[in-house]
Amino acid sequence: MANYYSTQRVEPNILLTGTPGTGKTTLGQEVAQRLGLTYVNVGDVAKEKELYEGWDEDYECPILDEDRVIDELEDEMKAGGRILDYHSCEFFPERWFDLVYVLRTDNSILYNRLEQRGYAGRKLEDNIQCEIFQTILEEAFSSYLPSIVKELPSNTPDDMEQNIDRIAEHIRQWKASKR
Repeated sequence: MANYYSTQRVEPNILLTGTPGTGKTTLGQEVAQRLGLTYVNVGDVAKEKELYEGWDEDYECPILDEDRVIDELEDEMKAGGRILDYHSCEFFPERWFDLVYVLRTDNSILYNRLEQRGYAGRKLEDNIQCEIFQTILEEAFSSYLPSIVKELPSNTPDDMEQNIDRIAEHIRQWKASKR
């Protein structure tokens, strides 16, 4: 069932989510460029606007103030045509999204990607565990209508090209359903 915001949008809002290192940013920027949508990296918005509520000593990173992020992005999301990129999904309002994609990467590939980013110790182990146990996929299915949640493989450049084609087709179908 469509929500009020969804019925008012001309372009869909898309959530790209998944464990860090699965390729959300690369895919999101490429889809936005090719399809004329606006890419929004939640981490960048939080950093620019200082939307934090503290510091996590274990993971050595700031703690996102989720309420302030929602307040900051609300008007932009109402407009539609946004691709939102973030490694978590359960705190975003369901009304924001028409399509939700969870990127998945094989553990050996993901491990190497995260190591190259400087992840180590508990931070590296916890992110690999998150991927193994499909934590973000389960969060997406429990937070949004299952019919809008899609799991996408993200291991190779070929996967990325196929994912762009899939997303473009889903957008076409979404627009056709609005007529």
